[in-house]
Amino acid sequence: MAKSLFEKVWDAHIVRTLSSGETQLFIGTHLIHEVTSPQAFGMLRDMGLGVKIPHRTFATVDHIVPTNEFAEPFSDPLADAMIQELRKNCEEYDITFFDLDSGKQGVVHIVGPEQGITQPGTTIACGDSHTSTHGAFGAIAIGVGTSQVRNILATQTLALGKLKVRRINVIGQLAPGVYAKDVILHIIRVLGVNGGTGYAYEYAGEVLDNMTMEERMTVCNMSIEGGARCGYVNPDEKTFEYLKGRPYSPSGDEWNAAVEQWKSFASDPDCNYDDVVDIHASEIAPTVTWGINPGQGIAINENIPSVENAPADQKAGVEEALEFMKFEGGAPVKGIGIDVAFIGSCTNGRLSDLEEVAQYLPGKHVAECVQAIAVPGSQVVAAQAEQKGLDKIFKEAGFEWRGAGCSMCLAMNPDKLVGDQVCASSSNRNFKGRQGSPTGRTLLMSPLMVAAAAVSGKVADAREVFGVAER
Repeated sequence: MAKSLFEKVWDAHIVRTLSSGETQLFIGTHLIHEVTSPQAFGMLRDMGLGVKIPHRTFATVDHIVPTNEFAEPFSDPLADAMIQELRKNCEEYDITFFDLDSGKQGVVHIVGPEQGITQPGTTIACGDSHTSTHGAFGAIAIGVGTSQVRNILATQTLALGKLKVRRINVIGQLAPGVYAKDVILHIIRVLGVNGGTGYAYEYAGEVLDNMTMEERMTVCNMSIEGGARCGYVNPDEKTFEYLKGRPYSPSGDEWNAAVEQWKSFASDPDCNYDDVVDIHASEIAPTVTWGINPGQGIAINENIPSVENAPADQKAGVEEALEFMKFEGGAPVKGIGIDVAFIGSCTNGRLSDLEEVAQYLPGKHVAECVQAIAVPGSQVVAAQAEQKGLDKIFKEAGFEWRGAGCSMCLAMNPDKLVGDQVCASSSNRNFKGRQGSPTGRTLLMSPLMVAAAAVSGKVADAREVFGVAER
């Protein structure tokens, strides 16, 4: 019987069906960081349990690590304590840890793929909601809570209810200046922040076929913002080429066998889906969020919704968002002043994101009213970018060039908004308080749109600011 990738991977990892009706799934790869793992290890000790298969767990430090301090101990005692705790746990349980002095540290969802740990046809879990990023490689990647981190450490399994599968075809070709970030923001706008509840999203169509692996990671990263538990793209030659030669990828005689196995997990052409949605690339424009969830986004040339014109079931949400953001319904989003510009995060902190912006920055400079920071997603990304001279381009344009980490995506570190500052951000969430200030205001957009806002001092169309050429 024809099956989707989700069904194939699921079936290949079933341990048993539990009395609750859930499936006990074997987890092929477990990723941990300093925020959700300390309590999990503490529970293991309290229960007298060990780590079942240590070599299947990989750790890094990302959320709380300062991006403008490089010497320990850090000025934040909590950050220092959490790093020390992760080191202790990894050493005690013989877990591979990409520490600050490894040259491989970074945001967990960037480290996994660049090290070749993330592979097609596997199950991946991490105590972080944006684990769906790894689905770009044809993996079923699930974000979990702390108690589930404990369970995976102890048993290498996870209890889950089986998801439905929605195939999202993005058809056609993107216009110049429209990026993967715009694609996923548009999808979430169309389907809603709860539209994916109970689903895995399979992204397909010409646009996804043409995307690089790093662009696919951006799309899959924000599946959770649309309510889906995971999102994935079927593996293809781009997937295999990206993984070839990575530190943890198969090598030698094992490589060809691995590729053949990976190919077998792709969805069968005649498989059935629970739902199919077609999105036309011609309808996607550079997109900016104006509200307090990722579904509240509009094209750069559109006006912010008003309460009066909102559908009845959205009026309360629009009113709440406008009040918090201090925006006027019916006004254009273009031209809103910003205070901070942030390029980075597990959504858009990869080398290609930095390269795309850097090609347009020469001759431009950040507006005097704006603090702009560029944060590579990992030490590997930073090293590659600096080898290409990208750091100099950013600094000459007025950006601060920081060390690797989550930074201002969620502000569990010193990188925070102050008061009601407005931030143009390439990250993934614009919830109230997300960037460190309870009254801070976040506008999500692509990295190049962030750069356009940074140099303009206000929300701007990157196509106009930089004269973006054909793709």
